[in-house]
Amino acid sequence: MNAAELHQDAIIIDGLIIAKWNRELFEDFKKGGVTAANCTVSVWEGFQNTVNNVVEMNNLIEANNDLLLKVNNTSDIKRAKAEGKTGIFMGFQNAHAYEDQIGYVQVFKDLGVGIVQMCYNTQNLVGTGCYERDGGLSDFGREIVAEMNRVGVLCDLSHVGSKTSEEVILESKKPVCYSHCLPSGLKDHPRNKSDEELKFIADRGGFIGVTMFAPFLKNGINSSIEDYVEAIEYIVNIAGVDQVGIGTDFTQGHDQQFFEWLTHDKGYARRLTRFGKIVNPEGIRTVGEFPNLTEALLRRGFSESDTRKIMGDNWVRVLAEAWGE
Repeated sequence: MNAAELHQDAIIIDGLIIAKWNRELFEDFKKGGVTAANCTVSVWEGFQNTVNNVVEMNNLIEANNDLLLKVNNTSDIKRAKAEGKTGIFMGFQNAHAYEDQIGYVQVFKDLGVGIVQMCYNTQNLVGTGCYERDGGLSDFGREIVAEMNRVGVLCDLSHVGSKTSEEVILESKKPVCYSHCLPSGLKDHPRNKSDEELKFIADRGGFIGVTMFAPFLKNGINSSIEDYVEAIEYIVNIAGVDQVGIGTDFTQGHDQQFFEWLTHDKGYARRLTRFGKIVNPEGIRTVGEFPNLTEALLRRGFSESDTRKIMGDNWVRVLAEAWGE
C-alpha cells in the first residue's frame, strides 16, 4: 500500500502533546489521522489546580465527543481507531501534583492519568530535572516509582536529570520511557540524551519517543521533516526499532506567555532556558500534517512494518506493559 493508505490503516500515537486544547486542534487531530495522544494536564501545578485541569479536559472530551474519546487502557486506543476518533490519555510533565502523598498516584490514575514525568527541569520531592545539579532519586521517589508500577502509571524521564533517570530505570519493575527526547549525538543540549543514555534505557526494556521540538534538532528552527526523520533513524540505530516511537511535543496554538511560564522554575521563579522563536519542522508544522511523517519514514527506507511500529504500534505495546491492560 502507498504512504497515505498505510497512514490511514495504522495506529498513530503521539506520546506527548502540550498544545492549546480547543476544537480547532481536535479537528486537526482528525485531519492528521491521530489515533491517540498523551495530553499534558500538569507541569507546575499542585494537586488542586491539576484536578481542575483534569475536570477541564473531561469537559472538553465530552463537548467534542464526535472527535474524541477518553483513554483508560489500550483497548480504548483500538476503539478510537475503529471509531475514527482521537483517544486522549492524560499525563503530567512533573510529579509535583502528587505533592507528598503517595496515595495521590492511585487517585490520579482513577481520573485517567496514565503517564507521569518524574521531574520537570528542576528539583522536586522525587528527584532532579535536567537543568540543575542532579542528586538522584529520593527515597520518597522510590516509593512513588513503586506505587506507579503497582497502579499502572508509566514513568517518563524526558526532562529528568541523567542520574535520577538512571536510578528510575533501575528501580522500576516495569518499562519506563523518554516520551519526548532527541539525541545529543546530533545536537548537544541539556534536554537531549546521550548515546549511552539511549542504550541504557532500551537495554532495560524502556522506550524512547522522539520529539521534533526544533531548538533541540540539529538545524534548529530551520529544520525540516527530513531532519526529524534523521533523528528517529539515529535513535533506532542505537535502541532498536521496537523501542522507538513518536512524541512530538506539539505546542500548537500557544503564545509567548505560555513559553515564559514553561521556561521559568515553577512557572514564575528563575529562568531556566530561552527558546526564542518556536517553529516546528517544515513539513510537520501542525498535527494535521502527520501523514507526511509516515511518508517521510517510508522515503527514508523504513519498511511498512517498521513504520507501523514507530508511528504507533510500539507505544501500544509499552503502554499495555505499563498499564497492565
